[in-house]
Amino acid sequence: MPKKQKKSSSSKVHRVKHHVKHHAAKARGHAVSKLPKNRWLRRIMLSIIALVLIATGSMYGIAQWYIWHNRDKPLNYGVTFIPSYARYFGLDPQETMDAIINDLGVRRFRLVSYWEVIEANPGTYDFSELDWQFEKADKVNAKVSLAIGLRQPRWPECHMPERLKTEPRDVWYPQLKEFMTAVIERYKDHPALDSYQLENEFFLSVFGECQDFDRERLIDEYNLVRQLDPDTKLIISRSNNAVGLPIGQPRPDEFAVSVYKRVWDKTITKRYFEYPFPAWFYGFLAGAGELLTGKDMIIHELQAESWLPEGYNMLTAPLEEQNKSLNAQRLKDRFEYGRASGMRTIDLWGVEWWYWRMVHHDDPSLWDVARNEFKNAD
Repeated sequence: MPKKQKKSSSSKVHRVKHHVKHHAAKARGHAVSKLPKNRWLRRIMLSIIALVLIATGSMYGIAQWYIWHNRDKPLNYGVTFIPSYARYFGLDPQETMDAIINDLGVRRFRLVSYWEVIEANPGTYDFSELDWQFEKADKVNAKVSLAIGLRQPRWPECHMPERLKTEPRDVWYPQLKEFMTAVIERYKDHPALDSYQLENEFFLSVFGECQDFDRERLIDEYNLVRQLDPDTKLIISRSNNAVGLPIGQPRPDEFAVSVYKRVWDKTITKRYFEYPFPAWFYGFLAGAGELLTGKDMIIHELQAESWLPEGYNMLTAPLEEQNKSLNAQRLKDRFEYGRASGMRTIDLWGVEWWYWRMVHHDDPSLWDVARNEFKNAD
């Protein structure tokens, strides 16, 4: 009897082992079946996977080098300020800039020189508005990065006078160069001027009402600026959607990138879309650019303003809808995201909107976050 029980127990163990082996073999078969049965296709797929892993690892490594390389540089926050956008919200531009300086403590401004505003009448330049912005900055030792050229921040991007919009390039371009010359000559010796930004996101053809993206024009404008003012830093910016590295001409003193995180996708999903790039991706762009060109990169436009669905505008959209794209917590996250990129000069986008929310809607949440971040910047 004991012998029979031993045999039965041994048989059960054997069956269990056989069952386990069978399922293990079946699982391996399923895993293998997920790859193409053709030997060459399997090799191609494995090679692609290996290349992706190598590329991602290399990008991450460059990003970490760049972040480490910049670790001891001071953090320099700034804002883009546009008087016409403040007026759009029913704000007084001078009062708004005073609040940005005195309450937020901003000491770096990205300002604009719209052609359609300054030369509304041919050959007559009105610099009065840009003058008071420079003077306010200078009084508190703030520095200015001045946008110059045809394409500058805010819709419609290309700020050409209405009288020239239907004219061919050989008519408007010489006049643009004359206008740029007048702007540079007026401000090149101003103590507040820190840099020029030449043609905001020049190659971004899918956004804005612009018609000319010829690299030769950008090179020609670059040479004009260098000729008129060889001593002031010159910046050229790119969109976060641009593919590739800035290895072509012209070669500025510094590159810049716009970084947008949460926007409304009007084409495919019809919903809010969060760009999936981690902060180190922009560290890679900056690091790879520096390794290739020897030039550093800054964030010239970090999204800190809602991007609303079509049919809404910032004046009438409910605050609940605005908050779906950017609220106080997301603004705080944007500051952290910018720092995590490793870039140490970061210009925020949307300061006029923060102020409007506080003044007209009794909602200081965005303004308070920004004040705290500017106060605690190292």
